[in-house]
Amino acid sequence: MMKYHLLPALLPLCLLSICLIAGPAQAAGWKAYSPDGGQAPAPLVLPDLAGRDVDLSSFKGEVVLVNFWATWCEPCREEMPSLQRLQQKLGGKGLRVLAVNVGEGAARIRQFLERTPVSLSIVRDADSDVMKAWRVRMLPASFLVDRRGKLRYQIVGEADYDDPAQQAPVLELLK
Repeated sequence: MMKYHLLPALLPLCLLSICLIAGPAQAAGWKAYSPDGGQAPAPLVLPDLAGRDVDLSSFKGEVVLVNFWATWCEPCREEMPSLQRLQQKLGGKGLRVLAVNVGEGAARIRQFLERTPVSLSIVRDADSDVMKAWRVRMLPASFLVDRRGKLRYQIVGEADYDDPAQQAPVLELLK
């Protein structure tokens, strides 16, 4: 019989199994999150790699791309460089990319960043509570939050943020 104290350690393995069963994560593109122009997201207050709390609500006035990811998730790793380029291209126009790592320790994330240097805002959802509150069932998953702090779009699966089609909703919200 499985001990319940082992369940948090098994979460990454379970998510990986889901990804493998589902096949390669290919994003079809952004989908409107809410037909009525957006709704408030679940609270997101998580520590960054230095241990300081980052609160999504403090970014009102900016468009925020919230990306849920993990270092063990190959599609997540593959999209990180294009997320970095998107941040570099549009950060001066009001875009912030907030990368929410799911279920991993700071040391493992730092090892990943040594191999794939990105300067995104990275926070840790160590117990996956925020992931559950945002109803993320597959990694990677991204959400666009408009300047008013409302959820507007979501994308499930790997995306190429260099693609103009993936940039279009971001540019729309930055207007």
